[in-house]
Amino acid sequence: MTRSEIEELRYAVGQLRHCVGTLRSHYGDANSIRRLENDLDRLAIDADEFEHTPPPEVGAKRQQEVIYVPDSKSDEAAWMGAQDEGLGFHSRPRTK
Repeated sequence: MTRSEIEELRYAVGQLRHCVGTLRSHYGDANSIRRLENDLDRLAIDADEFEHTPPPEVGAKRQQEVIYVPDSKSDEAAWMGAQDEGLGFHSRPRTK
């Protein structure tokens, strides 16, 4: 995060603090106002922590390699003798 982005974040937190202060002057010590102040304090702490110890940046996302799986019938011989675990019945001879 660049210095200007951090300053913008600090400014936004300051604006929120002003708005919550205005709400407090209108509504007093309501539970919702206290929760907003608590959330705002936490946001300020997180912003400060982010500024001092930022997490590693995420590079540009690589495009995942697409693996094509054909719709055609597969070779049943490849599955002969395989266990049928989780299908609700015991091993049985496979039919073609």
